[in-house]
This record gives sequence, C-alpha cells and structure tokens, in this order.
Amino acid sequence: MKTLRRLIYGEVLRAVAFVLVAFLALFSFFDLVDELPDIGKASPLEPSLVYGLPHALGYVALLMPSRIYELMPMAVLIGTVFVLARMAQHSEYTILRTSGLGPWKALRTLLGLGAVFVAFTFVMGDYLAPLADRAGQLLKARYQGNISVGQTGAWLKERQPYSNFSVNVGSMSAQGELRNIRIFEFNNQGFLVSTVHAQGGQIEGDESWTLREVERREFDSAGLASSRVARSTLETFRWPSGLNTEMVSVALLKPERMRTADLFAYIRHLEANGQTAQRYEIEFWRKVFYPLSCLVMVVLALPFAYLHFRSGSITAYVFGGVMIGISFFLLNNVFGYIGNLNQWRPWLAALSPALIYSLVSLGAFGWLVLRR
Repeated sequence: MKTLRRLIYGEVLRAVAFVLVAFLALFSFFDLVDELPDIGKASPLEPSLVYGLPHALGYVALLMPSRIYELMPMAVLIGTVFVLARMAQHSEYTILRTSGLGPWKALRTLLGLGAVFVAFTFVMGDYLAPLADRAGQLLKARYQGNISVGQTGAWLKERQPYSNFSVNVGSMSAQGELRNIRIFEFNNQGFLVSTVHAQGGQIEGDESWTLREVERREFDSAGLASSRVARSTLETFRWPSGLNTEMVSVALLKPERMRTADLFAYIRHLEANGQTAQRYEIEFWRKVFYPLSCLVMVVLALPFAYLHFRSGSITAYVFGGVMIGISFFLLNNVFGYIGNLNQWRPWLAALSPALIYSLVSLGAFGWLVLRR
C-alpha cells in the first residue's frame, strides 16, 4: 500500500499543481487586464505618485493567494479526474486493483490525499490570502485613493452602558488612517444626544479613537422649552470605543477575504449591538466548510477510475470534470446569495453545495464501483 500511495499521490499532486498553475496564469492575465486602465494615473492625494506597470504586477501577485484559495477545489477535481481516467485508459488502475487496491482502500487513499489539500486550502485562505489581499488593497489605496465601500462608506454600531453609537467611516487610507468620520450618539430612550464629524482619525492601541478637525454638536433636550444645541470645534477629540481596527477593516474590505477569527469577532460585535449578521455568518461558515470541498472533489473523481475508456475518449471525461468544477464554483457563490435573501440558516446556506456534490459523488461511487 505504501508503494501504491506513493504512485497515486505523486501523480495526483503533479496534475493538481499543473492545473492550478494553468488557472492561476489565466486568472492573473484577467486581473492584469482589469488593472490596465489605471496604469499611468496619478494618485488623487499625492500627484507625484503614479500607478505604473510594476505596481499593477505587484497587485496581481498579491491576489494570487486568494485565487489559489478559490481555485483549489476545482484544480483538485480536474487533476484527480485526469490521473484516474488516464490510469483507467492505460489499464494501470486495473493492475492496481488486482494488486489489492479495493474500492474502500482506494477511497481511504484518496481521502488521505484530500486531507492534505484541505489543510493547504485552509492555511492559504485563513492566513496567507487575508494578509496578501490587505497588502494589495493598501497598495492600490496608496496610488489610487482611499479604501471605501460604495458612496457612503461603512456603517458600524456600538452599544455602551448609557449610550448607543452609530458610526460612519467614509474611507481608510493606505496608512490605516480613517477619513470622513461621523458619530451619532443616542441615549437609551432613542433620543439624539450628540453628533461628531471629524475629517480624519486613527484607532489607538487601547481601541480608543483619536479624531482630528472635529465639529461636535450636543443636544440638550431636558425640556421642550429649554432645548438647545451646543456647537464646538476641536483640534483633537478622544472617543473611547470598543471598535478596533479589525472590525473597521471587515466593514471596509470584502468579508470573504478576512480571517475566520476576525469574521467571528465581527459577528459577535454585530449581534451584541442588535445588527443583522446574516451575510457575515454565511461567509464565516463558507470559510469553515470551503476547504472540506477538496474531500468532496477527490471522492467525486474516484468513479472515473472505474469507467471503461476507448482510445482518445479521455478528453471528454476531463472536460466533464472541468464542467463539474465550474458548476460547483458557481453554485457555491449562488447559494450564499439565495440563503441571504431567503434567511436560511447560515451554516445550511454555506454547506448546501458541498452536501449536494457529496451525495452525487457517493451515489456515483456506489453505482459504478460497488454495483458494476
């Protein structure tokens, strides 16, 4: 079995690596094409900084860990299908079966290799990809402006013992500085107590916010006859808050590119402040279950080893593997939106594609391998 595992693992690893490099080259080309319109443009903040081809290439390179994470299950399926189909075509797999490689041993062997792909995908998606993607976003922010979400920026909410705060952050610079900050303070009865508008600010190590160029308005509504507004202008203003840098980053950056621990902390924050966290919960469970898709892919590829091939027919089966991989990639994205719209349980919306393909793969395995 050790010799058989060495043979199968070596072939599959080489095939998966080749498919992954081919997909990376294709997607990197598309990413570079998307960056071409921005090449040669000066930064709106510093006209001396010009976004050139080396910066575009650097940004595309920083996107590669995220691309590897997204493409890994598809590459595992296509590479494994190619190896097993080629072995079946050349009768190599028939020899392995007569040498003692039964269906269940073959399944355990591929699941062991799939566990290696699962670990690699998890490390890539939870450690390398978030760091590289954040570095890429900061690189673009340095040469193309600030990081922002839409036209209004990101909205956050915080509940404190005697006040509730709604916070709007317009954008974040490449150095981590926040721009165009608005803070609305409400008391426990829901009345507006004060507003703060700051041109800039930053989050300190103790999670307090240091705001600059501040316009503050305080509303005194003790009685209807004595209601008044006190306006003040401050150079700096310190606001004690529990909103840390990671929470603001999650709100400003794409949640699917964040670490699992950061997403979980942000979900807890949203729930503690009475905000909906459905979208982030789906992304959290997707990041938990997505690496396990590699196990589903290797099981789905196993029946290809038991098919009877004619000369030259392997191309059609490999093409079928490509279509299955693309359909899984699309279904995995579509179920997130469907679950969010229909208020499904987040773990069910994230797990549904893997469950569907697991049932299909086990059904094909039982029919082709055990019955035929």
